[in-house]
Amino acid sequence: MKTILQTNAVTKSYTVDNVTINAVNEVSLEIKAGEFVAIVGPSGSGKTTMLAMLAGLLSPTRGNIVIDGQDLAAMKEARLTRFRRQKIGFTFQANNLVPYLSALENVELMLRLNGRFDRAGRQRAKDLLAQLGLGERLKNLTSQLSGGQQQRVAIARALIHNPQIVLADEPTASLDTERAYQVVGTFAGLIQSQNLAGIMVTHDLRMTRYVDKIIQMRDGQINKIIDTRQAILDFADARN
Repeated sequence: MKTILQTNAVTKSYTVDNVTINAVNEVSLEIKAGEFVAIVGPSGSGKTTMLAMLAGLLSPTRGNIVIDGQDLAAMKEARLTRFRRQKIGFTFQANNLVPYLSALENVELMLRLNGRFDRAGRQRAKDLLAQLGLGERLKNLTSQLSGGQQQRVAIARALIHNPQIVLADEPTASLDTERAYQVVGTFAGLIQSQNLAGIMVTHDLRMTRYVDKIIQMRDGQINKIIDTRQAILDFADARN
């Protein structure tokens, strides 16, 4: 499988009162097309900082991030903005929906920004929202949607332009258990079927049932990587 994302000894440091703190400390990882990965760990472990760097929203202090063969550090701001808009889909806990646009228009906005809005794109946006349980809410404004519904619109917006990598920070934080399973299951299915790379930061370990790997972070570093597919095979072998 093609490698979509690779990081090499990525570090993000902050200096507070002449003391240097490594929020992320020499993290190296590789994610291939079709892989869905969960990053887990306690608060302050560096998960969200790592995700922001992968999204190109923060620059590493040291190390480099390569997405689809392109080194983010080598890009000037204008090029990085275009690359991020075209190749990266992301949704964070603050979903940043445009309040005066409908659910459908919020999703279509990403297509318009990329110059890819047409009749087929509009239908794809409708289909994607329907898959996420919002088929009856296409014309509703943000203020007419619950927090969970807004989060699902943000997920659809992150996927609509067929990015190479999709990043999600706590995508189920505003969802009840049943809807969380549905959303993450759909999310995982779309990543696999479209051969994307997906990374989800989550505190809800129940959602890791849908991922291929679990990356456990602690104190800014990778503490453990669990290959869930291999773990399932090992469990099956043990039972036999």
